[in-house]
Amino acid sequence: MSLLPRTLFGQLLVALLCGLLLVQVLGFWLLIDERVRFGERLWGAYAAHRIAGILSVLDGAEPAERLRLVRALDVPPTHLSLQEPWQPEPPQATPDAREFLAQVAGELARPLPLQLLSIKRGEARHRAGEHSGQALAPGSALANPEARHRDRRPVLFLAGQARLHDGVVVSFRHALPQQSLDWPLRLVGLLLVLGTSVALLAAWAVRRLTRPLAAMAEAAAGLALNLEQAPLPETGALEVARAARAFNAMQRDLRRYLHTRSQALAGVSHDLRLPLTRLRLRLERLQVPPLKAAMEADLQEMEDMISRTMDFLRAGTLAEPLVLLDLEALRDSLAEDMEILGATVVRHGRAGPLMAGPQALRRCLANLMDNARRYADAQMEVRLHDDGAVVEIRVEDRGPGIAPEQREAVFEPYVRLEASRARHTGGSGLGLAIARTIARAHGGDVRLESREGGGLSAVLALPRPQSSSRAGAGSCPLKRATNRTSSG
Repeated sequence: MSLLPRTLFGQLLVALLCGLLLVQVLGFWLLIDERVRFGERLWGAYAAHRIAGILSVLDGAEPAERLRLVRALDVPPTHLSLQEPWQPEPPQATPDAREFLAQVAGELARPLPLQLLSIKRGEARHRAGEHSGQALAPGSALANPEARHRDRRPVLFLAGQARLHDGVVVSFRHALPQQSLDWPLRLVGLLLVLGTSVALLAAWAVRRLTRPLAAMAEAAAGLALNLEQAPLPETGALEVARAARAFNAMQRDLRRYLHTRSQALAGVSHDLRLPLTRLRLRLERLQVPPLKAAMEADLQEMEDMISRTMDFLRAGTLAEPLVLLDLEALRDSLAEDMEILGATVVRHGRAGPLMAGPQALRRCLANLMDNARRYADAQMEVRLHDDGAVVEIRVEDRGPGIAPEQREAVFEPYVRLEASRARHTGGSGLGLAIARTIARAHGGDVRLESREGGGLSAVLALPRPQSSSRAGAGSCPLKRATNRTSSG
């Protein structure tokens, strides 16, 4: 499973933060590295200049004055001694040692023999105010465990010797301050402050850019349910404003198209029914009863086909306002209609009210129940199930059923299955197509499933809007669907 967020806002924010933090970490690392190198060069040059100055002063002083000068110059971070002998075999000089000795030699007033005994890293530990000219074993005073005052800063200890022109050996030890050991903590703290500041600013900027896209997605999802919704604001970034204008133009074109189609459907319906009415009037003069009855049946079938075709073309548009509909009352009302036509309807389950178009949803459920009445010997069960998010209405029968590979085909207009549903049962092949179109206009769907024990189950699934509550049927005023309408 991907750890990246799935929203555009989250992905942009993560990418922006990761990029900025990576750049900052690399920048801080380079800055600190350069700072350490510069500090080492600066402190090394300072130490070489200080030691060279001390050696020059001692070399030019009278022997009687040197002890007094050593006492005066023996102050941290430099310790001096005139008592230690010249080390005949110093350790092999490292590149750092040779570089330091070269710096000291370059600062001397006149050349002197020099040797560096050691370079060590550690913590500076010395007694407050300690300074003396006594002999110091290497590191003895620096490692005094009884020191009352200790400086825990990391330092670089330099220990060396110089032979003056009169043969006196001067031993010196110098502590170079190093980069503080707590810089990683300071770096982490600085990165946290920087990351928090950048995250807040980036979140505001990215949210400002992506909010119009979220509004556009919501508008597109609700367009099928409400074509009359308010247009999107055409503000924001240039690309977002252009997309909003294109969406608003598409909504206007769809509205204009549906209005034109409605006018055309009304005209076609009127133009077709007018000649049918004239034929009916002329049939009244026909004196051959069998022929007259057959022609009247044909005319009635033509009118039914026209009506159902018009119903199918109108089904995808919810022209009526949505109301809080009592689904139990709608089921009971349609069950009474089916029972008048000779069907037996068994009712199960309960469901809370739902926002829907009352006449459209009534026609959708009536078509499903009428199919069960026609093709299952007028025996059916209607079940309601409400889980708070989706309401399901199941119309179950014990008829011949439909093969799984043919269940999607029957939702196409004018498709009828001759093998299991003969034409003498009636119908135009538009009932299920109308039912599914109405369900999808409500954001739901209709599907067909096999029923356990034989038969077919037609499932009408309708999502419940998040804002609606599962109130009881009698807890608020409801529009009770009681109009008797014919099914498709």
